[in-house]
Amino acid sequence: MTDNTIALITGANKGIGREIAAQLVARGVTVLLAGRNPELVEAAANELGARPVVLDVTDDASVAAAAKLVEEEHGRLDVLVNNAGITGGRGNNDVATVQKVFNTNVFGVIRVTDTFLPLLLRSSAPRIVNVSSSVGSLAHMASPDDPSPFFSLTYRPSKTALNAITVQYAKELGKQGVKVNAVCPGWCATDLNGFAGHRTPQQGAEIAVTMATIGEDGPNGGFFDENGPVAW
Repeated sequence: MTDNTIALITGANKGIGREIAAQLVARGVTVLLAGRNPELVEAAANELGARPVVLDVTDDASVAAAAKLVEEEHGRLDVLVNNAGITGGRGNNDVATVQKVFNTNVFGVIRVTDTFLPLLLRSSAPRIVNVSSSVGSLAHMASPDDPSPFFSLTYRPSKTALNAITVQYAKELGKQGVKVNAVCPGWCATDLNGFAGHRTPQQGAEIAVTMATIGEDGPNGGFFDENGPVAW
């Protein structure tokens, strides 16, 4: 990470994304704090000393406009943190809800990554961090000791898919010097879970910040939490 590193974080006006932004700002990174709601994004960016970017990961035009703004103002992007995510609510497994969750948690990541890739390839040390969850681990799901045994066709499978596309991007983009990794922040107290988590957003953000700032000897195509590699 250089002194003039430029990082964009999606879904960053609250929760873990906001804390990722705060910790990167504290490291001297130029943070582009992205989210859907202009007022909330502006307020959070002003409070943290970041730069606001209005970006809806589910909307092609919104993502394209955000990329154009970043190109005009900065000319490149060094770090992309795909943090935006939704749960769909526990027990809501109808097709419409599954599609809505995947559009944010999976297709949104593809949409943003592909759109910002030309800017990332202008960086001398491009990094992509996908904020996933161990509840999407197939190893965990198949275990009789699964810590999250609730039935879900939405959030959990969306994180499984996110893990898979992380590996695919890592294999392909690694050829061009881009390091792509997934992280699990743990069960943090945010509005995503009604603030029921036992970890703080500050704790959850740390692994994402670590992967966003890895050096050339850092991993590519891995899945990590604060304790190290997580089973896929």
